[in-house]
Amino acid sequence: MSVGEDAEWLQWVTKQFGSIAGEDKEISLEEFKTALQVKESFFAERFFALFDTDGSGTISLEELLRALSLLVHGTEMDKLRFLFQVYDVDGSGCIEPEELCVVLRWCLRESAIALPEQRLRDLTFALFEAADKDHSGSITFEELKEELEAFPEVMENLTISAASWLKPPAAVERSHQPRCLSWAYWHNHCGTLAFLGGYTSINLLLFSLAALHHASRGGWVMVARGCGQCLNFNCTFLAVLMLRRCLTWLRATPLAKVLPLDQHVVFHQLVGYVVLALAAAHTGAHLANFSRLAQQDGHHALTEYLFSALPEVGGLGGTASQTGLALQGLLAAMLAFSSPCVRRSGHFEVFYWTHLSYISVWTLLILHGPHFWKWFVVPGCLFVLEKVQGLAWRRAGGLRIVEVNLLPSKVTHLVIERPQSFHYKPGDYIYLNIPAIATYEWHPFTISSAPEQQETLWLHIRSLGQWTNKLYEYFQEPKCPSPEPKPLSRSLREKRHQHWVQVGADGAQLLGETHRLCSVKCYIDGPYGTPARRIFSSEHAVLIGAGIGITPFASILQSIMYRYRRRKQSCPSCHYSWCEDLQDEEMMLRKVDFIWINRDQKHFEWFVSLLAKLEMEQAEHEPGGRFLEMHMYMTSALSKNDMKAIGLQMALDLLATKEQKDSITGLRTRTQPGRPDWSKVFGKVAEEKRGKVQVFFCGSPALAKVIRAQCEHFGFRFFKEHF
Repeated sequence: MSVGEDAEWLQWVTKQFGSIAGEDKEISLEEFKTALQVKESFFAERFFALFDTDGSGTISLEELLRALSLLVHGTEMDKLRFLFQVYDVDGSGCIEPEELCVVLRWCLRESAIALPEQRLRDLTFALFEAADKDHSGSITFEELKEELEAFPEVMENLTISAASWLKPPAAVERSHQPRCLSWAYWHNHCGTLAFLGGYTSINLLLFSLAALHHASRGGWVMVARGCGQCLNFNCTFLAVLMLRRCLTWLRATPLAKVLPLDQHVVFHQLVGYVVLALAAAHTGAHLANFSRLAQQDGHHALTEYLFSALPEVGGLGGTASQTGLALQGLLAAMLAFSSPCVRRSGHFEVFYWTHLSYISVWTLLILHGPHFWKWFVVPGCLFVLEKVQGLAWRRAGGLRIVEVNLLPSKVTHLVIERPQSFHYKPGDYIYLNIPAIATYEWHPFTISSAPEQQETLWLHIRSLGQWTNKLYEYFQEPKCPSPEPKPLSRSLREKRHQHWVQVGADGAQLLGETHRLCSVKCYIDGPYGTPARRIFSSEHAVLIGAGIGITPFASILQSIMYRYRRRKQSCPSCHYSWCEDLQDEEMMLRKVDFIWINRDQKHFEWFVSLLAKLEMEQAEHEPGGRFLEMHMYMTSALSKNDMKAIGLQMALDLLATKEQKDSITGLRTRTQPGRPDWSKVFGKVAEEKRGKVQVFFCGSPALAKVIRAQCEHFGFRFFKEHF
């Protein structure tokens, strides 16, 4: 900080101190803990004891400013000595193994990491063995300093979270150029913007033509007829946007590069809002025109106009007013019960049943508008064909859930017998119906198995709503849901037996009685395509999953490794094997970076076995491991630039290097604490220059905005899963 910034900072600290200290001008230990907002009190007590230099049991303003100035403006040696004092619990001038074990235990609790006691001992021993250079049985300050110098990133970022609560918030840097004017923004949104421009132009053109055609009948009639013509188009377009089979087919054509097929659900919602607005304007214009006519020549009463069939009003049998009111009510109900607060609050069935009223809406539109059928005939026929095909798929013969595995974090892994004629692409999703859970409910889930897996389909379903919680609880019951009515195929029996042998041999995968054989009837509808289909046409793909957002990438990663295995070449003389860097129609990939972000350790457990298998395969086929790189992040863990976590992260690094295994996940890939620094992550990707970079994300909308902005900065294409 400059002199001016330093004075401003001290003034700001004094003000913050006054709001915390109160009238006695002293901060007690409890006030200190509250201000720090720490999960556990161990480090708060250690910091408080070191700040309280006079041993009075409280911290004065002078003591606080002296300590903070040391931590923020002090030399590297000052900060290192403070760190040493934090770890030297008994103040003896050296760190004993028991003290280090206590500190690491609290570090684990602060980072929400649960490890067995023996693992904690291993971490303590690894760090103590590395730091105790003279093998004296204790760590001196000089030995700790020497060990920390082997971790340059720790020395560079050495700071303390205890002071961060008193630091002024950093000013947000704003770009002088609006985001919408940047080249990267247009590059990522050109298809969407062109589509919106075309959609708006069509609506304006239809409104203008209809309004001009009825110009002689007055302004209100012009507005009503113009909105009516736009409603003909938009109510038809709503159906077009949900022709999932047609849209999936379009993804395999050159039009996929032009049309924003990935946003079809978003556009469906947008057009729904437009329809409601046009319907309100259409109705209001007709009512205003009726009032004008009634004032001129004593026309029909309003109640008669609204609730009685009048030939001059229009519609089939003069029922335009009645069908219009019914349409307004149905559209308002569909909009209200389609809101996220309804769908995500465990009341999906309300959304489902109100949305089924689209059949009544289209019927009423045909009765209400004399020309609507001309707009609807082709999309309507396609819609009916899709529904008939779906019903044929669903009812031709129910499938069976042959195995279920209840995984940590309330994730249900379903293994479904795969029909011979069922073909799909990696990342596709299906609609699933299980009559035992809910007879009429269909829910979309991504297929997590690779297409190359011929016998079964995998679904990993996180319990987040009413239906998914019922599913988990149903298979949690002690009794098997139903006996097997007919034997499985021979190949499926053999694979199942091999699976059980593998799970039984690996104690880490056997999580109680989570695996269960069963035969539960189910139906599927699909498959339907997603943006993930573009991955195999990429040169350098970056796959980012947040939490359960890994599901579409599970299928993709497995399929990538299947295809990558086919590239394996071997020398007939020396039996040396390698994988050729080939490009073909099926897979253009040169490099894949997979990034998985989870909140805590528990959320990694349910998918670790697949990632471990992928690591083993790559180690076998490509010892260098440069084709597929994995990056794991745990956001609840304290980052390496936090003084409370320095010892733990050093111990985890040392033990991972020694055992070639991460202590948190058991993978070879080291789990990184905190959130990714996207500028550094994408900067490293750009430096590799392995071809055109495309980023695929599945997760929360808030994180999607952050990643999209970074992609625009680096000039990467960004795709987000929508369904």
